[in-house]
Amino acid sequence: MIYGVNLYNFNVNIESFLSKRARIIDRELKKFINNIDFGQPKLIEAMLYSINAGGKRIRPVLATAAYEIFKPDFRRILPAACSLEMIHTYSLIHDDLPAMDDDNFRRGIPTNHKVYGEGLAVLAGDALLTNAFNVLAMNSKVKGIKPGNVLKAVEILSAKAGAGGMAGGQAADLEAEGYPLEKRFSSAGKLLNYIHLHKTADLIQAGVQIGAVLADAPEKDCRILSNAGRMMGLAFQIVDDVLDVTADKKKLGKSGSDARNKKLTYVSMYGIEKSLKKAEELLDRTRKELSLLKRPASKVKVIEEIAGYICRRDR
Repeated sequence: MIYGVNLYNFNVNIESFLSKRARIIDRELKKFINNIDFGQPKLIEAMLYSINAGGKRIRPVLATAAYEIFKPDFRRILPAACSLEMIHTYSLIHDDLPAMDDDNFRRGIPTNHKVYGEGLAVLAGDALLTNAFNVLAMNSKVKGIKPGNVLKAVEILSAKAGAGGMAGGQAADLEAEGYPLEKRFSSAGKLLNYIHLHKTADLIQAGVQIGAVLADAPEKDCRILSNAGRMMGLAFQIVDDVLDVTADKKKLGKSGSDARNKKLTYVSMYGIEKSLKKAEELLDRTRKELSLLKRPASKVKVIEEIAGYICRRDR
């Protein structure tokens, strides 16, 4: 039960799973960034500042969990998993800039530009984005991973992070600020769906897609996971919209800027209760989609449990 909405059963062990896997990913992230050839020290410091700020590492963990549905030893795709988190972190650095959401805090600490200045913050984001693809390419050298599948992963990630993906969703989010309320039940619905689908869901969807592709999963199973990832990502952003209004700001780790920036969100359009019901519907659809996978139930269950966690989180 979350805010009066009954989500499906949730196994608390998923928190332990997420925590353990996040620690492994964190170690690899730091190695990849610290080992960048000729990296400018202050720039590396700024990149690591935001990487070290924490987070559940949902996107890379989903990639490893999707891989494990088909193949053992998730460590084989740690470069790909880390590339997802590097791109996610770059997006947060840029999202917090004065030209975007103008936030002072992220994950309980001052935002990157508040510590390093706007110029270096922009460059830290740029470097994380660019180096992410260098790290992803390293996966082609890992035994048991087909170079051709790494190329497919590059295609997926670049599309989901680019103008038709996350960047496009962020642009639409900016354009929608102050959207007239009298239009909110006509064209605003389509715009809101576009924002949620691309700003947030695309990178979560990319996580499960990349995990499946690197495992050389059958095309049918890749499509099922892609569909599940998209719905999971939409639910994630709806809950994010709700938390921006309802959560303890200290626990949330940021100020909650949606109302201040007059953002078009599920809460601004539909209110909290309807938003959470929509998240519940998306989770039910995610579970039904995952049930189509004819794979070990215990492996598929991990993805389902992560979906449940996404809607139970309080930050």
